[in-house]
Amino acid sequence: MPYPKKNETEKEYIKRCLSDSEMKSKHPEFNERFAVCKSFFVEYEANFESYNDYPKQASENAKIALRWAELHGWGECGTPVGKQRANQLANGENISEDTIARMAAFERHRQNSKKPLGDGCGRLMWLAWGGDEGIEWAQRKLKQIRK
Repeated sequence: MPYPKKNETEKEYIKRCLSDSEMKSKHPEFNERFAVCKSFFVEYEANFESYNDYPKQASENAKIALRWAELHGWGECGTPVGKQRANQLANGENISEDTIARMAAFERHRQNSKKPLGDGCGRLMWLAWGGDEGIEWAQRKLKQIRK
């Protein structure tokens, strides 16, 4: 049976799990197979500590990015990971230590933090990753977790 991989989203895992030949053999009925896959993922996530105490403004920044992209499109901006991060933050979802570390590392893009939206991709993606408040929280949180 397939088990979730580190950093695999629920959607990615469910898709992989549903198409797995062993799962199809053991659970030929789609709804049953889906339920089994879903339960594996829920159990997997429950075994890893995650956090959602990031600042409200980090969520608001992600929402700004998502609204802007909805109106103007993403264009060439962002990766699927950056877009996923925006959705996680906007929805107040829990994020893992690994995700927090990636957010903290986004500091390398701070030069884009003051550009206007629409002037390239920098500001849009900075906001998608939580903006100043999200990145600064991630840096503090990572130090706290790794003490």
